[in-house]
Amino acid sequence: MANYDFLRKIPLFSALPDDDLASLCQIVREMELPAGQVLFEEGSIGDMAYIIESGEVEIIKVSQKREILLATRGPGEVFGEIALVFDSPRTATVRARTDTSMIGIGREDLRNLLQISPSAAASMFDIILSRWQNTQNLLRQSEKMAQLGTFTAGIAHELNNPAAAVQRSTEHLDTVLFDSAHTFMRLVRQGLSPEQQTTLEQFVRRAQEQARVMPDLDPLARSDREAELEEWLEDRGIDAAWDCASTLVNLQFTDEELTQLAAVYDQNQLPVIISWLNNNYTIFNLLAELRQGAQRISAIVKALKSYTYLDQADIVRYNVHEGLENTLLILRHKLKNDIKVRRQYDPDLPQIDAHGSELNQVWTNLIDNAADALHNGPEGAAPPGAMITLRTRQEGKWIIVTIEDNGPGIAPDVLPRIFDAFYTTKPVGQGTGLGLDISYNIVVRKHQGDIRIKSEPGQTQFEVWLPTDLEGE
Repeated sequence: MANYDFLRKIPLFSALPDDDLASLCQIVREMELPAGQVLFEEGSIGDMAYIIESGEVEIIKVSQKREILLATRGPGEVFGEIALVFDSPRTATVRARTDTSMIGIGREDLRNLLQISPSAAASMFDIILSRWQNTQNLLRQSEKMAQLGTFTAGIAHELNNPAAAVQRSTEHLDTVLFDSAHTFMRLVRQGLSPEQQTTLEQFVRRAQEQARVMPDLDPLARSDREAELEEWLEDRGIDAAWDCASTLVNLQFTDEELTQLAAVYDQNQLPVIISWLNNNYTIFNLLAELRQGAQRISAIVKALKSYTYLDQADIVRYNVHEGLENTLLILRHKLKNDIKVRRQYDPDLPQIDAHGSELNQVWTNLIDNAADALHNGPEGAAPPGAMITLRTRQEGKWIIVTIEDNGPGIAPDVLPRIFDAFYTTKPVGQGTGLGLDISYNIVVRKHQGDIRIKSEPGQTQFEVWLPTDLEGE
């Protein structure tokens, strides 16, 4: 019984009668684990708990394809007990940091020990409670960091498009301004009369106004009209007729106006006038694109500040619809182009007292989960018709927000555990099992509300019930 004196020093076994401890020494299993070797994987079935005699192991959880070191265990420490006590899969992976000697105790033997020894049961309770709290705190922080990554990716994606458009427009504008300066010098040499200058000014003003909107023409009608104008321009010896024809279509020139244009300017002036109009329209059009890009960036920054509730009190008057829309903006890259979002908002929904940034975290978790449920096809594709529906309504003092998806649904045996900490239906390494637990705590504990769920194939609904006013705040 070489293990007798060692086990007697372990709190889990310290109060066992001598005979019971001696019997236990006969059934435990001595094991060696070389450095770097994995003892068991997260999600595997647990059939044994372990006590370290010498060496060290690391407890690891994989989330978002990265390893999170939860703890290290050294001589005299017990690990692997949670899966046996709760009859659940392993919640983490264990890997040897150094060559490690261990003693293993099987599932039934551990359960018998806890039944016959109150002190062992009390020690096990303390171990599990302490580890549960430490693990939960660590994973909550990891979950926040993972959300921050999702958040950052969403913002980067949303900013990239308008920023790229601004860059392209700026580069194009540099070239067009040079061409415009060259055309202007040609225009000066034409010696336009005051009447011709007035007419030209009117056309330039028209180009400025039309550059902000595109004419409502179907592609076939546009193509036909461009072909007509290109022929008209070529007959009058105008260079780059195809480019100028597109501009004249956008300026909505009629045949009568073209006839008037040709009558006002002679055959030497007309090509310069057309080039000048083309240059100015392009400049105004690029300026409009720059304005739109800058406005889009400004709107994203404003939504970002609203989403995080920077520089505001912890509890604010909260606009639910604004919170949902800001969240959709953050998660637009997750929705990709294959998930439609349907909004069924109550237009008379009042604002509520809320922890604004934390409530946005709830919407982020629920919409992100809905998107993951829909992206369950080959290579993460969503099926045709994939949709997330957002509904809001008021019932008395309650504001109800429904987030629904038409994905495969949640299995009936999973529903009772859906809000349990560390419980996840996602593949190992793709979730910590804390997203819904965090959401539940924010809604129920912080907002005195409730989250209700109904699910069947083709329809999963999360209903978030929030009071309009926080009592006691």
